[in-house]
Amino acid sequence: MAEARERFSEAQQRHARTEEKRRATLEQKRAEHRQAEERSAEEIAAFNRQLDEQREAYRAGDPEAVEAHLGAVLDASSYPIGFPHEHRIAFRPATGDVLVEIQLPPETIVPAARGYRYVKSRDEMAVVPRPEKERKEIYSSVLAQVALRTVHEILAGDPDRVVNGVILNGRVKTIDRATGQEVSPCLVTLSASREQFGKLRLSQVNPAACLKGLNALVSPNPYDLEPIRPIIEFDLTKYRLMDSMDVVADLDSRPVLVKLTPTEFEHLIRQLFEAIGMEAWNTQASKDEGVDAVAVSKDPVFNGECIIQAKRYSKLVGVEAVQALAGVVEHKRAAKGILITTSWFGRASHDFARQHGRLQLIEGPELKYLIKEHLGKDVIPGPVPPKRPSH
Repeated sequence: MAEARERFSEAQQRHARTEEKRRATLEQKRAEHRQAEERSAEEIAAFNRQLDEQREAYRAGDPEAVEAHLGAVLDASSYPIGFPHEHRIAFRPATGDVLVEIQLPPETIVPAARGYRYVKSRDEMAVVPRPEKERKEIYSSVLAQVALRTVHEILAGDPDRVVNGVILNGRVKTIDRATGQEVSPCLVTLSASREQFGKLRLSQVNPAACLKGLNALVSPNPYDLEPIRPIIEFDLTKYRLMDSMDVVADLDSRPVLVKLTPTEFEHLIRQLFEAIGMEAWNTQASKDEGVDAVAVSKDPVFNGECIIQAKRYSKLVGVEAVQALAGVVEHKRAAKGILITTSWFGRASHDFARQHGRLQLIEGPELKYLIKEHLGKDVIPGPVPPKRPSH
């Protein structure tokens, strides 16, 4: 009896210790669970706040927010196996245009075999080849469908109508048979407004005819990867772009250009090029390598990237500024460089620009004329340049 009571007492003590340990562990797990719930709730709240901020930024036309949203739209698009899923997007809030570059499938996406048939005499399956003409027709249709589908997804994925139009370049990654180097020729390029594209009934159209109706440029021989020139071709990643500001509206009360701040003058020049009919952006003041603005011609024949430097000077602009612009043009691989000033250039500057071939100099009097013609403002550029000796 005594031994049994002793064993019973020890068992009770062990049970008490085990129970105490169990309760402590349970309380610890409950605390950890509460902390995990709190962290999860905080993460959810933070995610929702970020989502709300992104939604508001998107509705306000913030480029990063719009590009992120439309990028997610295209990422969610499902394509057959073998189709590339790469794209680049740039949004310009000043016009509401989206520039998108997509990777198109290569010509090998169209099977060489139309079908298969059983040959009883040989007891094997024989390939029924697809005629080359048919392969070319199918490939052209595929490219047209991908281009139209991309524009549709961008506009359909924009319920707030932040986007006014889409400019699309479709490229295909391939190997140049002549050089063996990787190339990316453009096979489709188009520009469509929301209103223009909204009138289409895509379920009823012929893709190739639809592109033609949109005045798109399509490679005459896409199956042979014959390239075309894009409507707009430039790389926004080379520049640090900044938001636009309206300077023209305030010119009535401040017609003397040299009294503008450097930033205001740069934005005025950007507005001038937009009025001329070009796509234009201002760059941020830091690390712009001397580039105050970037302009691209909308003309499909004379398109090309143009970098602009704006000098709000009241004295002679030295030839070293022209030489520096030439260096930036070469570094950026731009089609042209334009140096604009409220003052004037010397003979050495004009000679250098003429010899370079891709530089244009615009002095105060010419700038005054351009602003009058395209912006309707009568301005005073700055001091009158000294008379040059006649030769």
